[in-house]
Amino acid sequence: MLAAAQRLRRSTDFAAAVRGGRRVGRGAIVVHLTVPPTTGASTTTSPEPARDTVAEQPSAPARAGFVVSKAVGNAVVRNKVKRRLRALVRERLSALPLGSTLVVRALPAAAEASYSRLATDLDSAIAVARAPRERRSR
Repeated sequence: MLAAAQRLRRSTDFAAAVRGGRRVGRGAIVVHLTVPPTTGASTTTSPEPARDTVAEQPSAPARAGFVVSKAVGNAVVRNKVKRRLRALVRERLSALPLGSTLVVRALPAAAEASYSRLATDLDSAIAVARAPRERRSR
């Protein structure tokens, strides 16, 4: 079970992560990852304000939420998929940057997917979502 501080519970939190996050689909899942902006060199012009802002804003833990619709299956199947995803994310949440938000959406194929396939899909999706975006040539 994820700690209360690590769970997304409000629909506004889910909506913000889905709208503002980076979406990556792999196999039986789709991951929406929102990473907070890192402080750049331009914001640290003076060491005094930088220390004050860090002291005023405690770092929030990484949080996760799950979306498993009725298209995945009946209630028993949906809960099984949620339990598997929750266990997988619990192991990987500490590797995400502080303050990041992760939403994992299960596709209908997740109902028949094995635990190891879900783990592979999740690892791949998180790795791609965390990688810097490359510019596409037109």
